[in-house]
Amino acid sequence: MVNKTLNYWDADFEDDVININVGGLRRRLSSSALSKFPNTRLGRLLLCDSEESILQLCDDYDVSAREFYFDRNPGFFLYVLHFYQTGKLHVMEELCVFSFCQEIEYWGINEFFLDSCCSYRYHERKLESRHYNWDDESEVSSVDTSPDEILDFNHDLLRYSTLRCGNLRKRLWLTMENPGYSIPSKLFSFVSISVVLVSIATMCIHSMSEYQVLDENDNLLDDPILHNLEYFCIAWFTFEVSSRLLLAPNLRKFFKHPLNLIDIVSVLPFYFTLLVEVTLGSDSELGNLGKVVQVFRLMIHLYCSLGATLKHSYREVGILLLYLAVGVSVFSGVAYTAEKEEDVGFDTIPACWWWGTVSMTTVGYGDVVPVTVAGKLAASGCILGGILVVALPITIIFNKFSHFYRRQKALEAAVRNSD
Repeated sequence: MVNKTLNYWDADFEDDVININVGGLRRRLSSSALSKFPNTRLGRLLLCDSEESILQLCDDYDVSAREFYFDRNPGFFLYVLHFYQTGKLHVMEELCVFSFCQEIEYWGINEFFLDSCCSYRYHERKLESRHYNWDDESEVSSVDTSPDEILDFNHDLLRYSTLRCGNLRKRLWLTMENPGYSIPSKLFSFVSISVVLVSIATMCIHSMSEYQVLDENDNLLDDPILHNLEYFCIAWFTFEVSSRLLLAPNLRKFFKHPLNLIDIVSVLPFYFTLLVEVTLGSDSELGNLGKVVQVFRLMIHLYCSLGATLKHSYREVGILLLYLAVGVSVFSGVAYTAEKEEDVGFDTIPACWWWGTVSMTTVGYGDVVPVTVAGKLAASGCILGGILVVALPITIIFNKFSHFYRRQKALEAAVRNSD
């Protein structure tokens, strides 16, 4: 198509017309109209003095026919023609706002040339799209990762096909690992949580003086019923951990999971204590450590969903903490100025920070209370501001929790369909 034997421009070209072909749509434009906008792509064609410079601006050209070819959207080119004729650009409704931005950027037309009838709508759509993408970006890790997790999970289940009694082992593993797999798995999960609660209740009751038994030397003895309950709980935890360890399809992944490590650590102190008592004949506090780990084990399970929600809501949580920090700093300074002479606990700025934190989070211990009118006004503003600041991101965080819940349901459905 390129004709190298002809001159690129004639001497009187500025008074002539050129042919523009965009995706098969052919139109004629006068060079005088293009020269009004020298910074646009077509306007820069008038300044080209070599083949290389021309091909940097168009996809192909024919000097003899004075025709330039562009592989772009022909529908949008009609809006470009209108721009060269009137100096005003209008929004093409059929294009999304970002495609429109890409088109005007390609043709070198600044959005400043948008006509007043389209300017407000264009900027409004652009702002809405940015907000939409920001929300999608913050939610993508909590919603769209389910297919990857399901694929990884199914890959682990394929390992059972190469093992002896693989189908039975897979069913037992799913029963113990996923409460949504079947009715027996729900019953197993219920029993497991119940045993954890019994273990915690046993530890709490054992610490109460009315349930403690002392011998003739005032040494603390274990209550027989509580002692048997503790042994039963330890036996159940041992059975659960060892079974899941033997049935796990991937031992490396099993030991990398923090909840599995907590399960193992919650059982080991009991056997260490038993070993020490048998070998050395002395008591040890490692058993109490195991009970504490059982509490931590339950807390980890209960806050797993909340932790994942906060992980994917770090922007909202960060803004919440920022607002709280600003509010605490402002109201603490006001309270210090108003109450520093009253000797009621507002002696230093750090002490006022404690009061501001307690007040903005609406905890209100009442250990430090303002007595002056200015201090009470500052306290009122601090409390009201705290209510607003804490309440604002709750809806967003709740939506993230709903997304996480749907993700877990999708994973459970994939597990039920794995057979």
